[in-house]
Amino acid sequence: TRPTHPSSFKADAMTINHPNFGKIADDHVIIFDTTLRDGEQAPGFSMTADEKLRMAQALAALGVDVMEAGFPAASPNDFESVRRIASSLNGPVIAALSRAAPADIERSAEALSTAKRSRIHTFIATSELHMAQKLRMSPEQVIETIKGSVTLARNFTDDVEWSAEDASRTDIDFLCRAVETAIKAGATTINLPDTVGY
Repeated sequence: TRPTHPSSFKADAMTINHPNFGKIADDHVIIFDTTLRDGEQAPGFSMTADEKLRMAQALAALGVDVMEAGFPAASPNDFESVRRIASSLNGPVIAALSRAAPADIERSAEALSTAKRSRIHTFIATSELHMAQKLRMSPEQVIETIKGSVTLARNFTDDVEWSAEDASRTDIDFLCRAVETAIKAGATTINLPDTVGY
């Protein structure tokens, strides 16, 4: 028999129960905006805490679902910006970026403590090159760090995003293992970025 073309397959509908969005269909698009964190890294585009708050209010008015407000462990200004945004906005989920380190995660939790809806976004490198050269960690150490960091973040919020830094250069079997570890530890959103543009 002739195989059926993949476009003719119809998957059964699946509903996802997300801590910040409730029951959502699997085809529902959630807008995650990083203007306040990643966008600020563009040359000449750094903002004061007041400017970040105004930008956050504009993004909320546009209907952004999740906004990554900053990296609280990076600087006192970033911490204060995230804290002010978290305490001022009611609509979107306010996310804070954290390396997979307890001090970063705790700093993010502190900055987000007044948010109506919060997310901690934690990450660690998973490519062989980054594990060896940047982290100086074995794959097993990275897996344990993923488990520990996501578990710690879940102590502060039900909504935890985990990212595999340099995912596009990561061995696919190890990447699957890392994602599975993050999900089992409580991650509710998985991000697989092409960090270095590979």
